[in-house]
Amino acid sequence: MRVADLAHGRSGDKGDTCNVGLVAWDDEGYRTLCRELTEERVAAHFGSLVKGSVTRHEMPGIRALNFVLTGALDGGGTLSLRSDHLGKVMYAWLLRMEIAGDR
Repeated sequence: MRVADLAHGRSGDKGDTCNVGLVAWDDEGYRTLCRELTEERVAAHFGSLVKGSVTRHEMPGIRALNFVLTGALDGGGTLSLRSDHLGKVMYAWLLRMEIAGDR
């Protein structure tokens, strides 16, 4: 299954840092995301696009995970030549990640 089967998301930028948020559709999906989306797995999924750290923040009250990706936007909006220099579609890349699911 893919992350998109369990959640929706949104992302954006603050300079060279990208913020990726995922919100699970239900409690079971949130538990699966917490188990499967470790900082290490998310970093590996993005590969060389993220030059810095990946930090995960859990928000169980709203069934959400927030990932802060440093060094992820090739310098940020005014410096980068990437097509997504503001990180607006980084969430879509994460939604495509294959994970093991209970469903």
